[in-house]
Amino acid sequence: QVQLVESGGGLVQAGESLRLSCAASGNMRSFNGMAWYRQAPGKQREFVALINSGGTTIYAESVKGRFTISRDNAKNTVYLQMNSLKAEDTAVYYCNHPATGRWGQGTQVTVSS
Repeated sequence: QVQLVESGGGLVQAGESLRLSCAASGNMRSFNGMAWYRQAPGKQREFVALINSGGTTIYAESVKGRFTISRDNAKNTVYLQMNSLKAEDTAVYYCNHPATGRWGQGTQVTVSS
């Protein structure tokens, strides 16, 4: 069973940066694709970014040019570097392992304007 643990959330001001981490462990045959989603209060969970096993990345339009997803295969960890944060980026951010459908517990990101 795959376990995902996010960290790195917090409270920042608009324009600042944060880096989220998602450490994966458990019965993983290979470190394949990983994704980040977020859920703001009163809204549905939405896709943020994905990185596949080949290193190809995909981003939601709302974060393109500001967020960068990356991975460290040796550590089974995926990162989300978030720059130029906006108040509308405030949400709980979740790590997702598409191959197993597993989710992390989420980490809160709050951006004050």
